[in-house]
Amino acid sequence: MKFLPTLLSLSAKVALCLAGAIFFSACNRGRGRVLEIAYVAAVQANLRDQVAAVYEKAGVVKNGDRVEVLDHDRRFVKVRTATGATGWIEQRYLVGQDVYDQIQKLTADNQNDPVQAQGVTRNDTNLHVEPGRETEHLYQISSGEKLSLLKRGTAEKAGSVGATPRSTSSNSNPRDKKQPGPIIEDWWLVRDSHNRVGWVLSRMIDLDVPLDVAQYAEGQRIVAFFVLNQVRDGDKKVPQYLTVVTEPKDGLAFDFNQIRVFTWNVKRHRYETAYRERMAGVLPVTASQENFDKEGVLPVFTIRVKDDGGNVTERKYKLNTPIVRRVLAPGEEPARETSKRAKRRR
Repeated sequence: MKFLPTLLSLSAKVALCLAGAIFFSACNRGRGRVLEIAYVAAVQANLRDQVAAVYEKAGVVKNGDRVEVLDHDRRFVKVRTATGATGWIEQRYLVGQDVYDQIQKLTADNQNDPVQAQGVTRNDTNLHVEPGRETEHLYQISSGEKLSLLKRGTAEKAGSVGATPRSTSSNSNPRDKKQPGPIIEDWWLVRDSHNRVGWVLSRMIDLDVPLDVAQYAEGQRIVAFFVLNQVRDGDKKVPQYLTVVTEPKDGLAFDFNQIRVFTWNVKRHRYETAYRERMAGVLPVTASQENFDKEGVLPVFTIRVKDDGGNVTERKYKLNTPIVRRVLAPGEEPARETSKRAKRRR
């Protein structure tokens, strides 16, 4: 009989442990087990208290918000916000941790890339992790937001087929007709006003090109522009520009095919083309300054050129207003002149 108190004590302990386990289990069910982490890809969305046609608003989430996923029900997901609000949201408004990580990696990898141009969004648009309309996106950029353009990319337009070419002869063989190919679109890797980096469809961006040089585009598309330096004309300083242009169509095998340098004529008070050259160019283009001893500190710019074999080499130029000349690397032989000035001499 002396063991009875011990047995009763042990039973009581077991009962307390079971009660505690049941209690904490009930608490966990109330809090909800976190299945995964997700991020809101919509501008704004309401949280529902239930998955039904009639529901109460349980909260609001905004673009980029981090949420904990608690449950799934067909096309809805139950989430909990950082403030503790819980509710159901449509699955299409969320992306996973992998998409967030890709945007973070793009931002880190391209944080110090040279800016090629400044632009403004025409409409609300998405910041994609890769070029392509069907690729994942997280953040949405508002219309009129300023962007820094870093790199050009291309992607096929989803579901597109190019126009069937017209026959040049009524007797041509149908088998000789080329099959239409997909439509290729240009994309820009951009940095937005929040320092986030991602891909935006090119046609959604208007380049903020100064009107003084934009008017000389001659029907071509300006893809990059740089202020090389400034010259004084009376009581004002006037910038001198390098513009990088290409044909006005998407999907080309090069980023640009011509550079033009505009200098300011202080006697005639107008811009003039100091240099023009054609090539198959690859971004990025960089501009800086360099000391050339007797000539002093001059603006320089470097372009990257791709040859027929796909090899990319760099070319450096200096501007000693109004003359633009190549800066040869040690051991480099001068190439055949292709500038507008050289053509005139021939």
